[in-house]
Amino acid sequence: MIEVTRMNGLPITINAELIESVDEVPDTVITMTTGKKLIVKESREQVKDLVRAYKRDIFSGIRLEN
Repeated sequence: MIEVTRMNGLPITINAELIESVDEVPDTVITMTTGKKLIVKESREQVKDLVRAYKRDIFSGIRLEN
């Protein structure tokens, strides 16, 4: 889960696994796999960084065996 900020300033936590696309047109629009669209204050790059950090946190605890 990642936390982003709605345009009205309220935070919202979304499931990063359900993000289909992130566009800047000029506001940042996150499209979910459900079809729902969220307009947020963070830039496309910031959303990408949040998703990367989320994935890194998840996979850092996994031990791969050879």
